[in-house]
Amino acid sequence: MNLSYSAEYEKFRAEVRAFLDENWTDADRDSSPPPDGQAALMGAVIRTDERATQFRLAAIARGYIYRHVPRAYGGGEQPFDPLKSTIIAEEFRRAKAPGEVVGQGPSMLVPTLVEHGTEPQKQFFIRDTLLGKIKWCQGYSEPGSGSDLASLRTRAELEGDFWVVNGQKIWTSNAIDAEWMFALVRTEPDAPKHDGISYLLIDMKTPGIDIRPLRQMTGEADFNEVFLDNVRVPKQNIVGPRGKGWVVSRSTLKHERALIGGSFLTRRTFDGLVMMAQHAQLRDHPAIKNAVIRDRLVQLEARLLAGEYTWHRLLTMQARGEDQGLPGMVMKLFTTQLGYDLGKTAMDVLGDRGALARGDMNTPDMGMFSYSYMWSLGVLIAGGTANIQRNIIAERGLGMPRDKK
Repeated sequence: MNLSYSAEYEKFRAEVRAFLDENWTDADRDSSPPPDGQAALMGAVIRTDERATQFRLAAIARGYIYRHVPRAYGGGEQPFDPLKSTIIAEEFRRAKAPGEVVGQGPSMLVPTLVEHGTEPQKQFFIRDTLLGKIKWCQGYSEPGSGSDLASLRTRAELEGDFWVVNGQKIWTSNAIDAEWMFALVRTEPDAPKHDGISYLLIDMKTPGIDIRPLRQMTGEADFNEVFLDNVRVPKQNIVGPRGKGWVVSRSTLKHERALIGGSFLTRRTFDGLVMMAQHAQLRDHPAIKNAVIRDRLVQLEARLLAGEYTWHRLLTMQARGEDQGLPGMVMKLFTTQLGYDLGKTAMDVLGDRGALARGDMNTPDMGMFSYSYMWSLGVLIAGGTANIQRNIIAERGLGMPRDKK
């Protein structure tokens, strides 16, 4: 296996590095605020201040970020090249430079609008979403409509020039801070459940929207329930044909699962766990010297290496234009399950101290691993539960028959 880049790609790496050295200085890196919440766990560099915006505009102009988005809508518009994209990501992380804005808008909605949106929708939403000026939330899940998303009951009726929306959404990430929501609503109540759904863009300042935060066991409220009472949405805010929102949503979910399952920072999490085990005391000795803990760390690193080499395999398949098939289907499940097991091992290393709040000086990790562990439970569910992912892999990847139920 040859994991090195050709001379052509190393030349491209040097160009990216020179751009970063010129446009993102040491002073910029030192002034970067530490990421908060889930961003801290992801190791993401998230900045939406004016300095970061100016840097992103320069990076877009060079074709280094948002390469899949046409220039007409504020993107870099570059030919598909996964190797160049990987090099850019590596160099931006090295420089601690703000890359593509992390979130549901840039990562999920924008590709959906590029594929299915109208020209006015693309012109109005995409550019500001890429720069973090428009924040989005996703209105998919409902009480009783989680894994069976097509059973959703939020309804929209067309009255003149407006859709009138009534219903409830739940587990809506960041709804309290979002300016807009992309939502699935039922517009054809008599049609088969997959055929009667439409995809709407809803301004969160519209009268009739009530947002209620849901307190998590982390102590934060990243999720919300959203009640919609006669919310009037302009009829031109529908994405794709009426009643074909399920087809549009397939595009969004594809990008959501890539966002959730494509973390390149599992290695950093593992290295942090090993470092903590070297310092945390377990039965009056460093935890790293405990035979059971060492065995678990070895097993975790073996799985981590398998994931890293599978990622290289997928990257090679992408570069060759090959269908990723079954290997591509397993990565979301693999990564989220490994993240949970890393967190669980960290909690066992911490023992009673794992119950202390994040930021407490009495924990070897300042409580970050307990926070990570609690988050990992939710990530196993987000974008399709682990069991749903196993069914997809079994049925679509391995050709096994569907469960009779």
